[in-house]
Amino acid sequence: MRWKEESVTGWGRALRAEAEVARPERLSDLPEKLGPAIGGRRSYGDAALNGGGRAIDMTRLDRILSFDPASGKVEVEAGVTIGTLLRVFAPQGWMPAVMPGTGFATVGGAIAMDVHGKNHHHAGSFGGHVTAITLLQEAGEVRITPRNRALWQATIGGLGQTGIITKAVLQLARTPGTTMEVRERRAEGWDEHLAMLDASQATYCVSWIDATATGEAMGRGILEEAELCATRKPAASHGPKVPTDAPGFALSAPIVKAFNAIYFRRVPAEGRSVVRPMADFFFPLDRIHDWNRLYGKRGFHQFQCVVPEAAKGQIKTMMQEIAGAGLASPLAVLKRMGPGRAGYLSFPMEGYTLAVDFPNRGRAGGLIGRLIDMTAEAGGRIYFAKDSLARAEQIGAMYPDLGKWQAAVAKADPGGIFETDMTRRLGLRGSE
Repeated sequence: MRWKEESVTGWGRALRAEAEVARPERLSDLPEKLGPAIGGRRSYGDAALNGGGRAIDMTRLDRILSFDPASGKVEVEAGVTIGTLLRVFAPQGWMPAVMPGTGFATVGGAIAMDVHGKNHHHAGSFGGHVTAITLLQEAGEVRITPRNRALWQATIGGLGQTGIITKAVLQLARTPGTTMEVRERRAEGWDEHLAMLDASQATYCVSWIDATATGEAMGRGILEEAELCATRKPAASHGPKVPTDAPGFALSAPIVKAFNAIYFRRVPAEGRSVVRPMADFFFPLDRIHDWNRLYGKRGFHQFQCVVPEAAKGQIKTMMQEIAGAGLASPLAVLKRMGPGRAGYLSFPMEGYTLAVDFPNRGRAGGLIGRLIDMTAEAGGRIYFAKDSLARAEQIGAMYPDLGKWQAAVAKADPGGIFETDMTRRLGLRGSE
């Protein structure tokens, strides 16, 4: 197995690490000396970085191993992407039950982060639809199911710390076709926006929110509600590729504010309904290849939190802080979440989740730090898949099952060979 020195970065490109990386072609090629696994590198911060160490790139281990068309159960290697599963199985009447915002996420990464989608309030998180996982640990290979309670819950959402996820069995969901019927409606301000979100009964629901709007327009946005449908429509076509890093002024406050105003008005005041290919609805940014380069060579940070329903006023306060700072990009999302989570460190909780991207500029770190503190005060938590700036002392209260996770991980990886820059930065593994 060849090891190659590489500069590795997350999707936000604000954090970077030098590491030796191996890319096995087959499971039998996995090296004897293990290290943390990396997949599609769509986590935004340092979750997959191991500065000064080794990492195993799993993206070439992307085979579909078996499929039962009667039950919808599929076994795959960890490097298979969510987009591939959708493309292959939706025409056969099956689809991943939960999908994150990018189809380039791998199954291994989706399990390690216990990702959620636009249907979390109905379907829960990704880990709730996994029925078996094969892990490669220092002592050898082990296959686990939900019966292996502690190890199972430490693995799902567990940041890859219990071993390298090599294979998984997923329970797919039925779909009548390959398209979505999407209803779009404008909300003119915060109160209307929250009322529309709360009243939605749609299977899939997500809101774009204008993170630059202030005054009476603060919190305005576009609510998208969608249902699966059988209408035939051509698959989404590939869009442009961002060829180089954008200049610093490309996402300056005046430009973002003007763009958001135009984007808000793209939906008529009376709303509209459209039929879209699945990939266009689930993975809207995937059509712009390397869109992260729009933030320039310094990259960007994303803040994503979830707070309980009783603390939804804190989300409004956060939005006021963000709008007043003038640092947000056009990418800001608000969703309702249900109670479903599958692991000790899984992000979801019943309530509201807010995600906002910020160019990596001087004041962004301070703003995000305040937002993380506000999340903790509200009894919420931040999403490890997006984080690059949190501090260790901010995490413990957010994840009350951290101790259970630490105990299971210490048993699964006593030598700490799967530690990453993130787990060290946040002190997640404690004093082992």
